[in-house]
Amino acid sequence: MKITCGEYCLDFEKRTYVMGILNVTPDSFSDAGLYFDKKSAVKRAEEMVREGADIIDIGGQSARPGSKAVPVSEELRRTIPVIEALSGRLGIPISIDTYRAKVAKEAVEAGASMVNDISGLRFDRGMASVVARADVPLVIMHIKGRPQNMQKRPRYKDLIGEIIQYLREGMGIARAAGINKIIIDPGIGFGKTFDHNLQIIKNLRRFGRLRRPILIGPSRKAFIGAILDGAPPEERLEGTAAAVAVSVLNGANIVRVHDVAKMSRVVKVADAIKRGSVPS
Repeated sequence: MKITCGEYCLDFEKRTYVMGILNVTPDSFSDAGLYFDKKSAVKRAEEMVREGADIIDIGGQSARPGSKAVPVSEELRRTIPVIEALSGRLGIPISIDTYRAKVAKEAVEAGASMVNDISGLRFDRGMASVVARADVPLVIMHIKGRPQNMQKRPRYKDLIGEIIQYLREGMGIARAAGINKIIIDPGIGFGKTFDHNLQIIKNLRRFGRLRRPILIGPSRKAFIGAILDGAPPEERLEGTAAAVAVSVLNGANIVRVHDVAKMSRVVKVADAIKRGSVPS
């Protein structure tokens, strides 16, 4: 399976891809404020490319549990100058992490060639037409509720079945708008308990029935901290590596991570084990 991404081609038959996280925010759960200004954000993006990132995912609004939405104008102010500065100089695709159609539109015009929508086209009904006109890949993620309330006792009768149905419905919205370059994400940490997250990773192969590339983002998430006796985000490297490796073995095509250098090496080894051969 291949997906074109602007001038780039993601060939999922060959290997698993690494998406580097670039939060241009003051309040993200793991790297709050580190890359809030344009200069530091551009520097970090270039560093991630050297570390082995295949895609840079730029977000201007935190989606951590309990976070509140920022104005559209502020999200644009944070993200668009960074995308403009990076466009054409990284040698890999730039993704915009947003659920707002206006932000997606201006991001693509600035040089982004992928849209990562945590709402799976549910929060802004104008998103589908924007992505269709731009002809860029779309990540449809599952979320239960909104960031403000998603972690308030999330319940499911059939966890995997309900997530698959949500993603299938999102794919239907996308295809009705003319979008065919679709990637799915079960949404680790977005309206899930710690056990739900573990069950998703354990059963990741079941999402293969949707016949779309699978993106997963376990990086530094709270469920890893819970397993590691309350380890804070900066001490969840080994736990993230374990989750990433298992995800690759269970069918992930893209892993979204903070620690690009180390996770690129984890992915390379996990891929080799999965395929049963050392990459040439």
